[in-house]
Amino acid sequence: MTIQKLADRVMEGARIDRDEALELYLHAPTAVLGGLADAIRARKHPDRLVTYIIDRNVNYTNVCVARCNFCAFYRPVGAPDGYVLGFEEIFRKIDETIELGGGQLLLQGGHNPDLPLEWYEDLFRAVKQRYPAFRLHALSPPEVIHLSRLSRLPVPQVIERLVGVGLDSIPGGGAEILVDRVRKLLNCYSKATADEWLDVMRHAHLAGLRTTATMMYGTVETLEERLEHVFRLRDLQDETAGFTAFITWSYQPEHTELGGHEATGVDYLRTLAIARIVLDNFDNLQASWVTQGGKVGQLSLAYGANDMGSVMIEENVVRAAGASYCMDEIEIVRNVENAGFIPKRRNMHYEVLGDPIFRERAVPRMLELAVARTDGDTSRSPEIDRYAARSAAEKAARRSSAEDKAGRTG
Repeated sequence: MTIQKLADRVMEGARIDRDEALELYLHAPTAVLGGLADAIRARKHPDRLVTYIIDRNVNYTNVCVARCNFCAFYRPVGAPDGYVLGFEEIFRKIDETIELGGGQLLLQGGHNPDLPLEWYEDLFRAVKQRYPAFRLHALSPPEVIHLSRLSRLPVPQVIERLVGVGLDSIPGGGAEILVDRVRKLLNCYSKATADEWLDVMRHAHLAGLRTTATMMYGTVETLEERLEHVFRLRDLQDETAGFTAFITWSYQPEHTELGGHEATGVDYLRTLAIARIVLDNFDNLQASWVTQGGKVGQLSLAYGANDMGSVMIEENVVRAAGASYCMDEIEIVRNVENAGFIPKRRNMHYEVLGDPIFRERAVPRMLELAVARTDGDTSRSPEIDRYAARSAAEKAARRSSAEDKAGRTG
């Protein structure tokens, strides 16, 4: 089938299959792909609203046993620069988020063997007691699987317990590419196979939670595998209708074990556009300005995106791999309006909350993203001692701490 005939089918609202998607991806001019994606965006969102959310991306620990070779953020157990945030540190971050008009934490972290399920329950319970209306968009599918393995409880029971103490929704992190050949090469197969990642999302949707879906591309996958990822998401969305949005971003190679080169901005726009064409059952696609920068993020609105994602306030994972773009609410709104759209604040469920906060009241400008901790801060979370140590490094740290205390009192 010719590109023109495929384009006509897309414009008529027909659902395309894997072979047709590959043909478009390989051979359609970028402007044609963008035009098709933009037409679908306009059909789904004729009011020309572009949404965004004010929240904060908090990485509560960088200690991780998964050791994915594309990740520059994690630290092995016992590393001197490994950390676990204390509850009071997280409360301060929430206070700062509220000051900027935010109402949600995107809470993700490493697979730390010394943080049991009870640590998360105590944290979520404490957040909800102190900030009853604040939302917890927390724990990617691999983190849920990690907690299932630590607690020896099935995934549905882990989700049920977390919902019981305040979990509101689940982010789509850890998907990478949902093809096991790729996951084995990226050393992330052991943290979650493709089926396991999808199964966590299935259970979350059955439990009444809404989630997002993501794709990190540009590592070792083929174009066919990139498309397989998107089609597997479409299949699950047909089954559950639980995804609120899809977000894709390019692999950031700096400081990683895997190394390599970052995909181009044109590749990003083509990937975004084909996702909009294939994911006909997803209402929302986010622009990844945090990896692409503000201008490509703005251009995404002509390639299928209808959402500018999060103000973020804080970011640690992508920054560790070399990307450090920052846009506060004022900058996001400027980019949206300059592209000819109407900016609106939203929540995770894509319910519109209102106009930009900075037009209602004064808010501090945010000219760079915050980090989990300032350099040189090696303070220890006081809460971690409530739970049994599992790793040899944590057991040794506690013995050393006890000996120090005994020496000071002696």
